[in-house]
Amino acid sequence: MVTERRAVAALRVFLVLLFGILVVLQVMSLPGQFAHMAQESPEQAHLRWPLTAVAVFWVLCVQVVVVCTWKLLTLVKNDRIFSEASLTWVDAIVWAIGAAWAVLLGVFLWVGFRADDPGLPLLLFLMLTGVTVLGLLMVVMRALLRQATTLRTDMEAVI
Repeated sequence: MVTERRAVAALRVFLVLLFGILVVLQVMSLPGQFAHMAQESPEQAHLRWPLTAVAVFWVLCVQVVVVCTWKLLTLVKNDRIFSEASLTWVDAIVWAIGAAWAVLLGVFLWVGFRADDPGLPLLLFLMLTGVTVLGLLMVVMRALLRQATTLRTDMEAVI
């Protein structure tokens, strides 16, 4: 289990790094980028705040996934991953992915009906497909976790 501990420790380091980068992106980079876009393209300045809000929301969804992953790692470390507590954190991940997907669908439809060039709608469709796959994968993983939790509970009752 030394390898598992090292993997958990390394993953936590990268989760902290990722969370820090996301905070900088959310607080400084994205608002600044969209303010610059509004200055450079005054005809698109009306999109500054909606784009900022959507981008910050997506970053928030990723931050929720990072925090939930951290909590799941704590359960792994304490050998409690196959418990009802883990399902709560997996549910939060599924809801965060679902919320991000719903907003991405709205952006895809809004851009798709207004686009002259198929490039951006195709890119958004690719992203939508990827987030759909990720969300469905998490739903399947949640079902597997629930089955494993039930089996472990049954085994502990027998032993």
